Amino acid sequence: MHKHKYEFPRVGITTGDLNGIGMEVIIKSLLDNRILSTCTPIVYGSVKTASYHRKALKINDFSFNIINNADEANPKKPNLINCWNEEVEIELGVPSTKTGRFAFRSIEAAAKDLASGKIDIIVTAPIDKKTIQGEDFQFAGHTEYFTQMSNVQESLMLLVTEGLRVGVVTGHVPLKEVSAKLTKELIVQKLNILHQSLVRDFNIQRPRIAVLGLNPHAGDNGLLGEEEKNIISPAIQESNQKHHVLAFGPYPADGFFGSPTLANFDAVLAMYHDQGLTPFKALAFDSGVNFTAGLPIVRTSPDHGTAYDIAGQGVASENSFRQAIYLACDVFANRKMYKEVNANKLVTTVQKIERE
Repeated sequence: MHKHKYEFPRVGITTGDLNGIGMEVIIKSLLDNRILSTCTPIVYGSVKTASYHRKALKINDFSFNIINNADEANPKKPNLINCWNEEVEIELGVPSTKTGRFAFRSIEAAAKDLASGKIDIIVTAPIDKKTIQGEDFQFAGHTEYFTQMSNVQESLMLLVTEGLRVGVVTGHVPLKEVSAKLTKELIVQKLNILHQSLVRDFNIQRPRIAVLGLNPHAGDNGLLGEEEKNIISPAIQESNQKHHVLAFGPYPADGFFGSPTLANFDAVLAMYHDQGLTPFKALAFDSGVNFTAGLPIVRTSPDHGTAYDIAGQGVASENSFRQAIYLACDVFANRKMYKEVNANKLVTTVQKIERE
């Protein structure tokens, strides 16, 4: 039987901010040829900027296969699409609207290829959320950009490492706005997205989800706040009864991640960004992955930022970025399997009805 050119998924990789550690962790991840037995990597950037970073890092035994179109990708090599020919003024470690503009061009080119089926997955290197802002990018981050691009009302930021998955109800919003944004409907929606993702993307048949409270001691029966009583608990109850989601809580956030209770759950839903990400990053310092659950596309990123303070020094760990590639490939394979299994179930059900 003739084998398709792309036996493995084609992973589109965006450069992130060129003054940060994006290109460093990309090149270091792709230096290990074993990654080619999992996927076909395609970086959206430019020959000149890739060469600049390779020289700055003193990496001599690595080169990209330069292509003009994703269809030309060589499955046996790391590929790079030349998205621009202009000289980019790179000042490692310095925030710049110039490099912010090119970070967006990389995202835009990869997103177009993803939408047209030229690539299967997208893995994004870190951007500077401030310098990337412009006429075409007015989002709090990648998560919001890809959510709108996918025509989806709500998605879920999900941090993933081995044995731990943490989602957040409110993402990139100021802390003072969190309480006002929390509604029963929103929590129910996020629990649904998380449940569906655990089943479809992580192949967990009956996932158990722990829900954290918002206030100290989960409100202490209303003494320290009433969101648990009025919003979070009713949301858990509705999710259990109406949507058959196995959600439990709300649990006090302060001791939860250090307690044995954590091991009883497949995922944790936190109420706001730092409530979920601070303990997650403490437990998974350089191995965590940010996955956008609830989208029709597969998008991951490392769980770190541009790290301007160490850019160009060659000391950035590529582990999180490499794990982001591997997780994206796993999710892609799980979705394929989920689709096939459910298609077979449907065929079997139809045949059964016809026989009767």
